[in-house]
Amino acid sequence: MKKTALYAQHIALNAKMVEFAGYEMPVSYAGIVEEHNAVRRASGIFDVSHMGEFILKGKKALDLIQSLTTNDASKLKIGDAQYSCFPNGKGGIVDDLLVYRLAEDQCAAGEMAFMLVVNASNMAKDWEWLNSHNTFGDEARLIDISEQTSLLAVQGPKTAEALQSLTDIDLKSMRYYTFQKGRFAGIDNVIVSATGYTGAGGFELYVRNEDAVALWDAIMEAGKTVDLQPIGLGARDTLRLEMGYCLYGNDIDDSTSPIEAGLGWITKFNKPDFTDKNLLEQHKKNGTSRRLVGLEILDKRPARHDYPVVDAQGQVIGKVTSGTKSITLDKNIAMAYVETAHAQLGATVFIDIRGKQAEAKVVKMPFLTTEK
Repeated sequence: MKKTALYAQHIALNAKMVEFAGYEMPVSYAGIVEEHNAVRRASGIFDVSHMGEFILKGKKALDLIQSLTTNDASKLKIGDAQYSCFPNGKGGIVDDLLVYRLAEDQCAAGEMAFMLVVNASNMAKDWEWLNSHNTFGDEARLIDISEQTSLLAVQGPKTAEALQSLTDIDLKSMRYYTFQKGRFAGIDNVIVSATGYTGAGGFELYVRNEDAVALWDAIMEAGKTVDLQPIGLGARDTLRLEMGYCLYGNDIDDSTSPIEAGLGWITKFNKPDFTDKNLLEQHKKNGTSRRLVGLEILDKRPARHDYPVVDAQGQVIGKVTSGTKSITLDKNIAMAYVETAHAQLGATVFIDIRGKQAEAKVVKMPFLTTEK
């Protein structure tokens, strides 16, 4: 298995390590409940260096992004980030990703530059997809910097307070889904992005591998003022699920439409042609046979991935994609695809939990309302 540049830090902190997307990653340190609460109440630091980062630059860089993603990247100004996805040509999703509009300081005249941040498990697939659909040659150059780049996510309502002493960037004034590149903890050219996967506010920091340990240690030290804690992938999953954020491979994949997954808001039909534009437009116009919904489980037993969803007569009408006990709300929650007729807010459905039916109610997502 691969190891991130921060592997030794995780071992020193007695992290429980697991295999994830080909990497040996920390799933927990003190425990998922304690780590989850630390992020919701104060601040926590995640090593998510397994994520993939591709640089795209050239006179046709924007054209390539526009043709392969659902969102409208032409709206991005330098310093903006955007959530988007790659349709797969069959109405499904190759991957979801972040698109960053970079400064053109290292480009020739008339060129644009972007960074695409993709899921760890899909890096090879995404790289092949981008290159095989790039008809612009040298006018849309792709560079894979994943192996040279570390990514630290520092999340929670007290994160800006904890980190401000490490940088001249005014962290509290940064708008959601914007980023700045500057000096951080004495390290030059750190990308500080006001993004994250927890709904608790905070930042994601992109740094060269050789500087990752110094950055981690500086953040851990500065974070003592707010009791910042190291956080593993276990709490990352419970945090994102409370916000109704999709996880690729669970809630979205090559068989799910962005429209049925509730990602119509990142699917812009007023931009030029893109992969599956006509098909997805039909999904939006005519509706889909199923929809991704939030469920509150009215039972002490949590629902898990792939548990069947059934109606009052016991007929299968869908399946759970993600489920957990919400640590913040103290109730069992889940995301599931269900037939559209059963997807209305307030509808009652049942989860087949090892042969016994647990009542559930369709509720609005996110399950938890927080300030970003």
